[in-house]
Amino acid sequence: MAEEEFRHMVRVTRKDVDGNKPTVSALTEIKGIGKAFAVAICKVADLDQEKQIGYLDEASVKKIEDVLENPQEFGIPEWFLNRRNDYETGETKHLIESDLKMTQRDDLNRMKMIRSYKGKRHEVGLPVRGQRTKSTFRHGSSVGVSRTRPGSVE
Repeated sequence: MAEEEFRHMVRVTRKDVDGNKPTVSALTEIKGIGKAFAVAICKVADLDQEKQIGYLDEASVKKIEDVLENPQEFGIPEWFLNRRNDYETGETKHLIESDLKMTQRDDLNRMKMIRSYKGKRHEVGLPVRGQRTKSTFRHGSSVGVSRTRPGSVE
């Protein structure tokens, strides 16, 4: 392959990814795409997972963006997506980058507003999913007995 075909930065759905990385690793730089979902995208789009993303042509990058926009149309199962049965619309979709951040923030604010158990725990900064709190999740003030240094005067 010619050197002029290589791009050091590749723009994939509002995110610049490093062109030197393999396709799967580069796709995981995008918030909302994990390793398993990146592998699924490569399989559906017929891309080599180990090939550096900088060598992909514009058509391949466009194919990746199309798969990210509508993953179910390309055969990715519903259980693979990160937003199933949306609270407001009822749709099943996959969110990335700023859409994911805004949706998570809105979900937390809604839980806080309706004063649900999870919302209250989020407000106070305590664990939400039933973890123990006797010894963990202690931050802020010091915990335990403070010890004086030898030779210090109190």
